Amino acid sequence: MSDGAIDMREAARQARERAYAEPIETLNPAQSALFEADAMWPYFERLRREDPVHFTPEADFAAHWSITKYNDIMEVDTNHEVFSSEGGITLPPSEAAVERMIAEGGGPGAGDSMFSGPDQSGPKMFIAMDPPKHDVQRKTVSPAVSPHNLAIMEPLIRERAAAILDSLPIGEPFDWVDKVSMELTAMTLATLFGMPQEHRRRLTRWSDVVMARPGHGIVDSWEQKRAEMFEYGGYFMNLWNERLNAPPEGDLISMLAHGPETRGMNQFEYLGNVILLTIGGNDTTRNTISGSVYALNKNPDQYAKLRADPSLIPSMVSETIRWQTPLAHMKRTAKVDYELGGKRIRAGDVVVMWYVSGNRDESEIENPNAYVIDRERPRHHLSFGFGIHRCVGNRLAELQLRVIWEEILKRFPDIQLLEEPKRTYSTFVKGYERMMVEIPRRR
Repeated sequence: MSDGAIDMREAARQARERAYAEPIETLNPAQSALFEADAMWPYFERLRREDPVHFTPEADFAAHWSITKYNDIMEVDTNHEVFSSEGGITLPPSEAAVERMIAEGGGPGAGDSMFSGPDQSGPKMFIAMDPPKHDVQRKTVSPAVSPHNLAIMEPLIRERAAAILDSLPIGEPFDWVDKVSMELTAMTLATLFGMPQEHRRRLTRWSDVVMARPGHGIVDSWEQKRAEMFEYGGYFMNLWNERLNAPPEGDLISMLAHGPETRGMNQFEYLGNVILLTIGGNDTTRNTISGSVYALNKNPDQYAKLRADPSLIPSMVSETIRWQTPLAHMKRTAKVDYELGGKRIRAGDVVVMWYVSGNRDESEIENPNAYVIDRERPRHHLSFGFGIHRCVGNRLAELQLRVIWEEILKRFPDIQLLEEPKRTYSTFVKGYERMMVEIPRRR
């Protein structure tokens, strides 16, 4: 066993001890450091067993209800009349955290989360809206990822996947996240936005900056973050003006600029939707592509099963999306008093659906911690959400994952993980910043 594996096992043991030693009343899984260390699992395990609708006291984030079981999450997610998306869908910072941000130069408009600054001001997007406005804006962009459009896009995605894989070094370590996962998703997203391909990695950078807190490897200061967010906004305002003054096309920006119900949207709504589509089209797919390599390396029996039977790729893709859960949570706000799991949730309370926990719910999914690529019901997971906010690009994500693995299996007998990856410091995006691998040989 490698030193890295021993370190991970010891870290998991310590995390479990901490999770079960703390009084249940103060147990708090909403800690970015836990996710960065992949050490949150025992916290969710205990909450599912002992307190699945758990009032979580204020710490780095505002006080909230942690919903950790599959069916409770479904009940919240499918009831938009009680649980509102207005005001954002990520955990809001606590008052103390806002004060620290302001002291560090953050404050309103610094873009603390993908939805707003610490005061919840800033860009607004349709996923953070309730009907009818949500429905109108979602309907405008949906044709870009319709089955018809995806069928048109598939040959282009395959061509790009093949070129990326053919450019990889053989017998040398390289970062899979940078060379493969980021590349394919950025290429696809640039096409959806109608951007020049030479600008695609700007999307990768902006996606990272939106979610970043200074001091964790992406940006060094709030000032730097603010400057890059202004650059991001300026770039897409230029695209908007270009599309507005040109005939309608099939890209997302043109659809918003010419849609009867969206062409009059204000700047904050437009930029909010750009941020939503950037994160939704970039972070989630890229982290699941990386997660598939990680999961298959950690489960060599499943990797062997996949090599022996490539027809399992679609099932493997769905299992990876469940097992990885690239977005760990979504937030709602209760509009009225409501009883859930025997607890009284009051109007105005923040409610957090922990998809990452629901996807490991032992009472709903058999052997949920195992990675099994030929599960009987591989699409039985929460990763895309449910109800009116179900991920609009879920089929595009599955398409990219399926295509990249079809092309991988044609070329490489093995992709070997060299060390534990560097994970994202976030309670929202559950992903990987770096993953060093080596491909020993080609077929």
